[in-house]
Parts: sequence; structure tokens; C-alpha cells
Amino acid sequence: MSAKLGLNVQVVETPEKAVRDMDIVVTSGPIAKEPAPVIENDWLKPGAFAAPLDYDSYWKGEVLRGADVFATGDIEQPFDYQKAGYFRDIPPRERNLDLGDVAAGRVPGRQSDSQRIIAMNLGLALDDLATAALVHRAAVEKGLGSWLDS
Repeated sequence: MSAKLGLNVQVVETPEKAVRDMDIVVTSGPIAKEPAPVIENDWLKPGAFAAPLDYDSYWKGEVLRGADVFATGDIEQPFDYQKAGYFRDIPPRERNLDLGDVAAGRVPGRQSDSQRIIAMNLGLALDDLATAALVHRAAVEKGLGSWLDS
């Protein structure tokens, strides 16, 4: 992968080595209703940004609650998923930020270099529609794609 991507890719033996001292941590594994989280609070260094794409499957509640900023695409969304059996241990609503509010400048995002930020962007259909419009425009400009009969 190093040669293919032109990046320094390193294989590590433990999750701790993949997380500790990293500026950016993205996890992307199976989403589990019965997770076995392994990422510890002290592994996420001051100033780190984390994006768990796999909900809380690998992140212990102490890490999620211990973040200086816990931002989601919609503040209510994790709590809706919690009713379905996910997110057993997340910060309370009053500690969560809506990414839309951050992007619009209604609330501050990072306020210091030492803040640990977790962005739990669970995906919203609005994001998909906005992306689809950009992809469609680019495809039309390049003459790509095919119309499908319904």
C-alpha cells in the first residue's frame, strides 16, 4: 500500500500502537450491537481528531465522554440509534455539538490545539444528496454515465 498510495503505511501489532500518539484516528470496522471496545482514553493524545466510522464498536465510553468536543451530524441521531441497541455509553446531549452548527459558525469547533475532538458523523441523507448532486454535475460535464429506464 505504501507504493500504491505514495504514503508511509505501517502495519502495527496492536490497536494501541495504531492510536497512541496519532494526530488523526479513523476506525472503520464492523458496526456491532454488542461491541468489544478496546480503545482506551489515554491512547488519544491531546489535540487528536478521531472519526469513528464504526459507531462505538472500538471506542470505550470513557474515550467518547472524555473528548473535549463530541460532534455529530445531528445531535439526536446517536440517541435514536441508542434506542435500537447501539451507543451504550456516549456523552449526554448537552455535551454534543451539531457539525452543521460548527460549519455555519453558530458554535465554535476547535478552540485550542490541545482539544481532543471526536466527530461521530453517522451519515445523513442530506449529505448523500449534496454529494450526489456534485457527482451528477461532474458526470454531465465529462459526458459520463448512462440513463437507466425505470
